[in-house]
Amino acid sequence: MQFAQAARRFWSRVKSVGRKPVSDEPIVVTQKTTPVRKKRPWAKITGFVALFLFLLWPALAALTSRIDDDPSFTPQFTLPNGSQAVAMTAGLMEAEIKKAGWVANAPFFVPSYMLNNMPNYQIGMVTALGRFAFELEDQIGRERGSSAADPDLSIARARLQYSPTTWIIKPGTLWPTASAESQYKEAVQALRRYNARLANGEATFDTRPDNLLAALDRIAYDLGSASAELDAQIAGRHKTLGLLDLKADKIFYRTKGKAYGYYMVLTSLRKDFETVIESRETAELYDKMLEELRHAAVMKPLVVNNGTPGGQFFPNHLANQGFYILRARAKLRELTDILKK
Repeated sequence: MQFAQAARRFWSRVKSVGRKPVSDEPIVVTQKTTPVRKKRPWAKITGFVALFLFLLWPALAALTSRIDDDPSFTPQFTLPNGSQAVAMTAGLMEAEIKKAGWVANAPFFVPSYMLNNMPNYQIGMVTALGRFAFELEDQIGRERGSSAADPDLSIARARLQYSPTTWIIKPGTLWPTASAESQYKEAVQALRRYNARLANGEATFDTRPDNLLAALDRIAYDLGSASAELDAQIAGRHKTLGLLDLKADKIFYRTKGKAYGYYMVLTSLRKDFETVIESRETAELYDKMLEELRHAAVMKPLVVNNGTPGGQFFPNHLANQGFYILRARAKLRELTDILKK
């Protein structure tokens, strides 16, 4: 009996070899979980920078915008025996480059590239000043119009007719080139050299009636071209849904810049040719012409509308501007008719 019990205990021990002991604790089943990847910090930084630039860029562009159409502007560098119109041309260009900053040629990576009104205003103004510089070189700055062109006036004329939208990279290529503002700075220096020589009696500024006539005639032609552009845009308003005309403000501010440039130059020419204007009894007519041009130069609507002419609620600012341009041009024609006699 004892032998049988000992045999059973031995056999039970043999069978239990290799088995894990049974625990009374409950078995907990765990599931495998995928580790959570931490977001990279540069992704958040990039997002914040993009949002910041998206919100900041228009604000910086708006801060850059500056349309200086002060009709009482006075150039700093004037000389007693120099030309007031030459001093005005140099002063306007210098102020536009240094104070306002030239944005008509702004590259795509600067905020001012988003601007529309200010670049077109600058283009219009430099067009007017370049036209006057041509008259200086071709007529006023020569003795009887037959002597050699003044070298400084030739430089000023060429530089002021340089493309206002050219940056330091030549359009269509990757070749570096002279920027518009660098050319205009050279024009300013050339005009001041000429004026200094004129004050010393070493240059010519011929104040003959036919020289004034030629200058007024060219300006009248240019204003006629501007009014034709306004008229064409008004006539085609139905193609652009009128109030949604995205080209209207470009033409408006380009014409505004041209009107302002001519107004300031013609105001100074009145002083240079005062003897001619008074002797021909055209002072009152000349002043009325300036007043019409001033109205066109200082117009600054909050939004430029190309609405129906004569509409009740939305005015047509192009038509309003064109009205004053045409009145100024008509008086310029009256002046040239008188000067021809």
